[in-house]
Amino acid sequence: MSAVDAVAAELRKALTLPATLAALAVAVLGPVALAALNASQGVTDSAAEAALAAEPLVMVGAIVLGVVAVSSEYSGGRQIASTFAAMPRRLTVLAAKAAAVAVLVASAAAVALPAALLAARLVAGPGAGAEDLVGRGVGAGVYAVLTGLIALAITVLTRSGVVPIIVLVANGSVVSVSFLLYQVTPLARYLPDLAGMRLVAGEDRVAIDDALAPLPGGLVMAAWTAALLAVAGAVLVRRDA
Repeated sequence: MSAVDAVAAELRKALTLPATLAALAVAVLGPVALAALNASQGVTDSAAEAALAAEPLVMVGAIVLGVVAVSSEYSGGRQIASTFAAMPRRLTVLAAKAAAVAVLVASAAAVALPAALLAARLVAGPGAGAEDLVGRGVGAGVYAVLTGLIALAITVLTRSGVVPIIVLVANGSVVSVSFLLYQVTPLARYLPDLAGMRLVAGEDRVAIDDALAPLPGGLVMAAWTAALLAVAGAVLVRRDA
């Protein structure tokens, strides 16, 4: 089986999982509904801001997609043994799963953000401040893909989807452990979620004073993602299925 075939197989496998379809629904339909609600209640200054304010739901969907791509292999009948039988090269399996998650998350983001903008404009009109939507929309898509890959790597290490979902979703929506650490040391701004935050948030909407600029922050987040995937690959190769 070639690498391309492996990616196609992982995509087909993922799309047969109810959790994947639920995650895609959250990532696509959730932002549309939330953007329309934000616009109708005047929560933001423009349709563009209403759409971008709904972006955290794309992150939730990305986390679930990254987790389920791995955790589904270890639930029920432990399909992981069959997966390794079909593709003995474990690093190829990990790379194929990572590529499949990246494709699904990027596709969801590419649909969700324009649809959310359209919904907000239908409700409240375009308003002002839409000029940076494309750049921030692309940044949000990159952030979502990297988040999904981080979730995948952590799930490889835990072999369970419960802990990564609870930790990552709570960290992104309830209380940010990285932000709490930032109160102790400014070095916490180099943690992946804080490093990449300017990919999504405008300069006037960041939670810390010395946040990294979008490009260096994105590179730091990408480096974290690559490192975690490398550790996950090393663990996957060495341990029993």
